[in-house]
Amino acid sequence: MIASETPVLAVLCGDTRPPDMRAIEDRAVVRYTGEAGLADALSGADAFFVYDFLSTAVPGAWHAADKLRWLHIASAGVDPVLFPALQASDVVLTNSRGVFDGAIAEYVLGVVLAFAKDFVRSWDLQRQKQWKHRESERISGRQVLVVGTGPIGRSIARMLRAAGMSVAGVGRRPREGDADFGDVYASSDLARHLPGADYVVAVAPLTEQTKGMFDAETFAAMKPGARFVNVGRGELVVTSDLIGALRDGRLGGAALDVFDTEPLPSDSPLWTMENVLISPHMSGDFVGWRNTLVEVFADNFRRWRAGEPLRNVVDKRLGYVPSETLRQG
Repeated sequence: MIASETPVLAVLCGDTRPPDMRAIEDRAVVRYTGEAGLADALSGADAFFVYDFLSTAVPGAWHAADKLRWLHIASAGVDPVLFPALQASDVVLTNSRGVFDGAIAEYVLGVVLAFAKDFVRSWDLQRQKQWKHRESERISGRQVLVVGTGPIGRSIARMLRAAGMSVAGVGRRPREGDADFGDVYASSDLARHLPGADYVVAVAPLTEQTKGMFDAETFAAMKPGARFVNVGRGELVVTSDLIGALRDGRLGGAALDVFDTEPLPSDSPLWTMENVLISPHMSGDFVGWRNTLVEVFADNFRRWRAGEPLRNVVDKRLGYVPSETLRQG
């Protein structure tokens, strides 16, 4: 994109800088900043790396982005930066899809096994030195509905199928004969297909259409005793409705890695529910993930400097990378 002059790159990183940025620092003027200095860092910047992808500071500093042409966020979800002014601009938005797929799929398989094999209860009894025989469930043949058919959802589907589970997907458009899901149902028909699922996995991107999609009506449509897993976004769920479904026994359990308020408030009833597994937004965070995020950005930075097509270009109207773009990349 910039052939002769040295580009200016703003990096939102807070107190922790991204690792191994030397190759980029040799090719750009890099301005590392926290939230307080973001507006100053954006002024005159050509590109913007949102390394602190949980920050909500970008919309408030956007007025200073007078030269910006490209924004890359170090996450798969782009909701922290998908605000009207960015959507209306000519700034190209890319994300880090592909980094977390396998790790999140492993997490989902892990919590499915934890529920089926009653591992939490086993650990509790072990600490109490109690020998209490129980029977556990099989996961082979159990029905899973994965809500969200992007790369992470596909990775989840492949792993659960390999474990013997029967998997279907929910996406924007219905289709049959999908390589990973078999059947994909339209999101508008979600309620019709919930009663057959033993596990429902939420991994949809956060958009205006998906916000609050798991509410009291959705939970009421699920099979009694079904387990709910959320590795997408906390705002996909109406938390009070989820708590109600767990309390009245409609749901058999929930594994939650994301929440509408993070950190999860200490007074949340979810902390003390026996049938709830909580992790602090870490389902995709494997050893070395920060380096991998920088590698993805560095590859796109090289492409941007060379005028080559960027990877993971987000459709700012949809809020995610369309499947057609992924296949081309």
